Amino acid sequence: MAVSEPLDSVAISEVIAMALSDHVSFDHIRSLYGLAPDQVKALMRTNLRPGSYRAWRKRVRDFSDRRTHYKSAKALA
Repeated sequence: MAVSEPLDSVAISEVIAMALSDHVSFDHIRSLYGLAPDQVKALMRTNLRPGSYRAWRKRVRDFSDRRTHYKSAKALA
């Protein structure tokens, strides 16, 4: 899917489910949907309640700190 194409509601739901999963990296979401990590974070901020978004961001940060292979290649450089 190209970045310039807007995501439909099904694709948004799939991206949210993938982002909430501890087994899917931002790089995998980028390869499937063409969304950069900042775009995924913006999508999550828009579609989750504020407290849910903050809890998700904390979990993602903690998870990526423990498992470096889930960090994007740009973050490792």
